[in-house]
Amino acid sequence: MVMKHNSRHLARRNAVQALYQWDITGQSVGEIENAFINDDAFAGVQRSYFQHLIENVPRQCQVLDSQLKQCISRELDSIDPVERAILRLSTYELLFRPDIPPKVVLNEAIELSRVFGSEEGFRFVNGVLDALVNQKPVVEIRSKQHKEVTSQEWTNSDS
Repeated sequence: MVMKHNSRHLARRNAVQALYQWDITGQSVGEIENAFINDDAFAGVQRSYFQHLIENVPRQCQVLDSQLKQCISRELDSIDPVERAILRLSTYELLFRPDIPPKVVLNEAIELSRVFGSEEGFRFVNGVLDALVNQKPVVEIRSKQHKEVTSQEWTNSDS
């Protein structure tokens, strides 16, 4: 079965690769961003969402890692770097993108884990994110973020 991927999925897919590179090499986000955007394989990717992810996930990394540590019984450094990139990206979407339903975030993470992660990595990623979605702090943060987004949309629609 051939799956057609939308531009946002492709943005996530490229962002996972970029975040992996950032985590492993320590290169600046700007350098990595330029390399990806100037690559011919970047065609069809939602550029604005890719940029949003690779600029904001590293910026929020301490918050993301703090939330992840509550759901993982081992050190984050011991997790496969690709799976760590997927978990950080997905945690970012869960916390800071209330416009994206948690089910979509989890499905995307599982699919990315099947493509890039270890053979059973998708099970680990699914378990961590499932636990994270149900944590009280995450529910509260999503609720607060959703209210802010809704309030901004309402305010902006008046002008």
